[in-house]
Amino acid sequence: MEGHRVDLLIGARLVLQIDGGTHVGRQREEDVAHDAALMLRGYYVICVGYTQVIERWEEVQERIMRAVAQGLHLAR
Repeated sequence: MEGHRVDLLIGARLVLQIDGGTHVGRQREEDVAHDAALMLRGYYVICVGYTQVIERWEEVQERIMRAVAQGLHLAR
């Protein structure tokens, strides 16, 4: 993933991106472009907000587990 920072890589291909409150405007546009670049390189990207991680972790965990159950974390 040279040149592409990620918050968490699960397995070989599943990326969890955690966006904070500063991810608006220009920052948000850059994040969307970054996530698109990762997807074009074969990664599956799950984007969540920091508040979701802290206050509703069960929802985030469920998304991750569904993706893993589908094998989205495995190299192709």
